[in-house]
Amino acid sequence: MIAVNEYLRDLLLETHDLESFLNALTHISAETLSVAGGPVHCGITLRRHKRAGTVASNSDLAQELDEVQYSYGEGPCLAACSEHRTISIPDIEKDGRWPHYFAAISTAGVRSMLAVPFTLDSEDTAAINLYAMRSHAFDGGAVKQAEAYAEQASAMLNLAVRMAKHRDNEENLKLALASRTTIDLAVGIIMGQSKCSQERAVEILKSASSSRNIKLRHVAEAVIASTTNSPVSTHFDA
Repeated sequence: MIAVNEYLRDLLLETHDLESFLNALTHISAETLSVAGGPVHCGITLRRHKRAGTVASNSDLAQELDEVQYSYGEGPCLAACSEHRTISIPDIEKDGRWPHYFAAISTAGVRSMLAVPFTLDSEDTAAINLYAMRSHAFDGGAVKQAEAYAEQASAMLNLAVRMAKHRDNEENLKLALASRTTIDLAVGIIMGQSKCSQERAVEILKSASSSRNIKLRHVAEAVIASTTNSPVSTHFDA
């Protein structure tokens, strides 16, 4: 496990976004948690802002199995996320907990599943989803190994999520500043054309936005476009 942890640390430093990190994580996870009798397909479910989505997978099959589960809004990996507990399915043909989901994937060839939650510091939740093509592929030892792996990998996943949130906040701030710049320029143009106060120019802009049911920034962009062909740009210090 120590070697895996070091690999994940290096992986986090080498990847530039959360999706890339998670996609790489599914491949190393499938290799580390492989079982006898055939390959393991791996997907990672990350619920950010209480929304579920297949953010990573090591195969098209894992991607499809997760997405079908999301379409039903229930299943082992979603349960592992929301209930923060390991969900083991030794044989999907004999498990009656999610009959509609299991019926939908009955022709995929998957016979057993294992979903193990990660431990995240925030309200976000995540789980690793393992799929095998034979029944009873994940015995007691395999379950314990997957749980220990998920617990260790949680530290790096936490860091990756925090870094992604920081980048999101930074991007949102840039968009907000760019929008503010566009609106301020449009207000200035209206003041010059109408010989009115700043307050009145803002009222004119908001009135146009309301009457046309168009976002204020888009109205401002139209005002600027009517006076110049040059695009508006906002400069940020590095």
